[in-house]
Amino acid sequence: MPEAPTPIAVTRHAPPLLKDLAAVLTICAAAALFRITSFIPAVVDTDEGLYLVQARDWLHGGWPLVTAWDMHPVGAPAMFALAFLAFGVSVESARLLGMICVAATGCALFGAARAAGVPRPVGVAAGVVYAGLSVLLSGLGTNTELLIAPFVTGAMAIGMGATARAIRPNPVAPSWGELAFAGLLVGCALLVKQVVVPEGCLAFALLVLPAVMRQALPLRRAAAMAATYAALCAGPFVLMGLAYWSHGWLEQYLDGSLLAPFRYSMERIPGPEALRRIAAAALALGFPLGAALVAVISWRPGQAARPLQLLTALVTLWFVVASAAIAGPGFYFAHYFLLWLPPLSLLAVVGLWRLALVFARPGATRAVFAGLALLMAAEAWFLELHGRFERGPGWVLPDPVREVAAKVAEAAGAGGNAFIANYHPSVYVLSGTRIATRFPFPVHLTGFFEDLSDTNTLVELDRVLASRPRVIVVDRGWIHTMRPDAVERVMATVAAHYELYATVNEFRGPVEIYRVKPEDALPLAQPSERASP
Repeated sequence: MPEAPTPIAVTRHAPPLLKDLAAVLTICAAAALFRITSFIPAVVDTDEGLYLVQARDWLHGGWPLVTAWDMHPVGAPAMFALAFLAFGVSVESARLLGMICVAATGCALFGAARAAGVPRPVGVAAGVVYAGLSVLLSGLGTNTELLIAPFVTGAMAIGMGATARAIRPNPVAPSWGELAFAGLLVGCALLVKQVVVPEGCLAFALLVLPAVMRQALPLRRAAAMAATYAALCAGPFVLMGLAYWSHGWLEQYLDGSLLAPFRYSMERIPGPEALRRIAAAALALGFPLGAALVAVISWRPGQAARPLQLLTALVTLWFVVASAAIAGPGFYFAHYFLLWLPPLSLLAVVGLWRLALVFARPGATRAVFAGLALLMAAEAWFLELHGRFERGPGWVLPDPVREVAAKVAEAAGAGGNAFIANYHPSVYVLSGTRIATRFPFPVHLTGFFEDLSDTNTLVELDRVLASRPRVIVVDRGWIHTMRPDAVERVMATVAAHYELYATVNEFRGPVEIYRVKPEDALPLAQPSERASP
């Protein structure tokens, strides 16, 4: 009898939508895992405390730059305020906001990889690696670089997709919808920090320039798109300015959002110190930078249309532009290098993919690649954990910031105010005390960045001290961060009108909490310039 025909093997594949959903869930889970430790320390980077204060006071009617000054636009306190509305006023709400932003950025990196046409595992790995790397360089706190990352990465993903379509044999021009979405994303990021400008320009170039070069987009239409994109990028900033203008606060808005950042960018740290900070950041990111170098070395100009080659070229350009954005302000603080992470994550996983293709046995490429990506993310996480356990606060030792906040709350009493001369401004929020000055970030009033605002800070300091705030906080270990004239004024006032209420030991020295003497206390001034947000 003839043999029965061999049945045809049927391989069932999950629909692309389900695979994409699984990818997004994986990235979100990685963000939750790697950033879960952010809820333990009260302070990771002191800048975060300023946004906490601004957001809290905004919800109580005091607008940023008016009642709480800063040298940034108001996007960061706006995002913090939204987190407070959703989750309550706390440090933990701010850290949850950071976790959400990291997860969103990871998903945008996945979208960028898929838009370039590379395999799905590469995009998933980029999101997971970004989540792991985000805890380095003070990234465990919710800083501006994490807040802008989802917007910038989303705009770059749109630009990469447009480039990939423009270099096909039948090039396709970008749509007005893509332009509008990318422009609004960059505009929202600009409302947080102007350092976005270089990357915003690159996103537009990727969106339009390849199509113009392939003659898929007429020059006249490209010019119209450029004007529209510029208007969309400026839109959120202008709309917020109109809101301030309607209350008579346009001068404060322009000073804090535009003029102060310009003054800041005119200053520079010495070259050797800049090189030291760059080297420190590069060493912290040594593993991903090494993998990224593999990707760059593997790039071949003649194969630029291939997905991996295209992604390598575009992301390398993105990394260079992000480096220019880091260098722009001229100070190279550790958290500035968080701008590297989105392009670096993509470039690093491309390098890992190349290594897996070369060294893994046939059939084991994806498993080896996944293991390398997890190792890269976990290495960054363990490096952060080492620092936390080595220093101890919030883990095996009490958190001194929370201890200071508790003592400040006791000393100030219900509805009391405080003046933090040179310590973390997050203590204002943790203790529930009011700010005694519109300059709650110490370096803007008593430190060496006092020339950023249009206010005479010595006059303001004298006013604050004369008002006799209920509590004054002095960090002896950070006394060098204060100008000598500010130290003299603060300590003279403390000696004459205050008594030592408590001392909390920080790893760098004691933090002193002073309470005003009952006979020297003045009636608390009512908060000025309040309005509904």
